[in-house]
Amino acid sequence: MSYLGVMSRKNEIMKNAVGIDYELFESGTAEFDYEKMMRETGYTLDEMQSIQKGVAICNTPLIELKNITELARKCAPKGKGARIFIKDEASSPSGSFKARRAANAVYHAKKLGYKGVIAATSGNYGAAVASQAAMQGLKCIIVQECYDSQGKGQPEIIEKARKCEAYGAEVLQLSVGPELFYTFLRLLEETGYFNASLYTPFGIAGVETLGYEISMQFREKEGRDPDVVVCTNAGGGNLTGTARGLIKAGAFDTKVVGASVDLKGLHMASDTQFNKKSFTTGHTGFGIPFCTNPDRSDVPRSAGRPLRYMDRYVTVHQGEVFYMTEALAQIEGLERGPAGNTSLAAAFCIAQEMDEDKIIVVQETEYTGAGKHIQPQLTFARENGIDIRFGNPEDEVAGESIILPSHPSMIKIKDLDLNKIKRSYIKNCIDRIKLTEINEQDLAFLVKDTKSSEEFVKETLKELGVNCLKENLGV
Repeated sequence: MSYLGVMSRKNEIMKNAVGIDYELFESGTAEFDYEKMMRETGYTLDEMQSIQKGVAICNTPLIELKNITELARKCAPKGKGARIFIKDEASSPSGSFKARRAANAVYHAKKLGYKGVIAATSGNYGAAVASQAAMQGLKCIIVQECYDSQGKGQPEIIEKARKCEAYGAEVLQLSVGPELFYTFLRLLEETGYFNASLYTPFGIAGVETLGYEISMQFREKEGRDPDVVVCTNAGGGNLTGTARGLIKAGAFDTKVVGASVDLKGLHMASDTQFNKKSFTTGHTGFGIPFCTNPDRSDVPRSAGRPLRYMDRYVTVHQGEVFYMTEALAQIEGLERGPAGNTSLAAAFCIAQEMDEDKIIVVQETEYTGAGKHIQPQLTFARENGIDIRFGNPEDEVAGESIILPSHPSMIKIKDLDLNKIKRSYIKNCIDRIKLTEINEQDLAFLVKDTKSSEEFVKETLKELGVNCLKENLGV
């Protein structure tokens, strides 16, 4: 049971704990059959809707934020300021959209005969898995990366641990570092429980119902699809599932935007920097790594492939998210947690670029509670040496300051260079299996996985010194 011993058995443990033979979809090179994996190991849209309806996860409210829209129009050029809506996933049993992922995963575990489920997460997903396990009569263990080496834990993570325990789950709280994955694997092997991973095909497919509902609700309410859907982006499953659901609804013209909190320069796995971030969800510490290397997750192949579906990727600052959290509560009367409000801050800015007759929707909200409120989070930040003040959020330095905007017009988004991110993804694909040449199937896969063109991929491969097989590619 040594660290090296457990890690050497990683693939075998994962296969037994997920019930998927990922080798069936592998080609041995850069390409793997993503759509076949989703089709043969997931569920149809009708099946997912039936599963989720049976556990009270369906048709969550669609709410127009008329007051926030009016505020955006006051900051926008004349004639600009799209109507802003939210899809209120806080009304789900566990209080977030992740109930959709958990419903499919736990249903699948029970269907396959597993006695319990395990999830490694410090976020809302743990509560979602615990809630669904309680409904299905399965045992549940949640493994959290919760503390730094001094035993200090973030209020938000502590809050989520209590929520998991309230649903009857056993919660293991660990300090930041490599022991999380080791402990997770060891527990899977010892218990024989199901790996309720965020990144399995059935987990990601569970979010497709969210994207599908958005389209159907807007068609009923407005007679058309929304122009833009903004998704808070961390591990990529949220955006992936939502986008796939929109596609299944035929909403091909709807643009999908990813939004993350800018924590540039703050290392998520650093013990000294672990508590320097004000909240745990939707930041670049997960968003960028999982875009450029989605298969870094706890399954051999992640079903969350955000670059396949992302039309734009923007960041906001922590202070801006806090500001929009307060604005949502004080002028709309809706108190919600920080995850969805990351997208709301981005939507507030993007709406100002769009005409007044356009529609932009924030595709999820999350519950709020004792550790998720602004005051305990800001108090915790101050205790960790963070300078908190009003001013220009552009002056904010992650891990050093949180700057709330002095005026709503100071809330701004920053566009990330998607082409740069896509090049990093291609490089990681090549480095992972040390390829020196690719074939036609590899090229087609990289084009799809980056939502780009053959010319873009070929140029990137040329820069990396990778040859394209001439007989197949005609180059």
